Amino acid sequence: MTTRTANFCIDCADPRALALWWADVVDDFEADEQDEWTDEEAWLAGPVGRDLVFLKVPEPKQVKNRMHVCVRPVDTTRDEEVERLLAHGATMVDDLRQPDEGWAVLADPEGNEFCVLTADAERCGVAQG
Repeated sequence: MTTRTANFCIDCADPRALALWWADVVDDFEADEQDEWTDEEAWLAGPVGRDLVFLKVPEPKQVKNRMHVCVRPVDTTRDEEVERLLAHGATMVDDLRQPDEGWAVLADPEGNEFCVLTADAERCGVAQG
């Protein structure tokens, strides 16, 4: 028997706004069915039929996430990606970066934490540029 992930749900106050924010963050999930979104739910279609689903909840975020998304830059360095995301509206929660390793914990506009990992090329000692 095998079980696979179907989607990843993120609670939020404004599903449409947060889905569009995340669509600008990750390039392997797309906002291609916006006409089917509702005030209660929006989603980004991802690889192999796995989606990021944004669900409206009445309560604000109050504590640390028990599960979170980690992103890895593809064509830039970890530090450049952290700066891009901060400029895009993310906030720094915890900076655990060290040269060529570690990560930064950021929060999206609704406070959901996510990590920015080192790029594969950085982990392998290949210069980015």
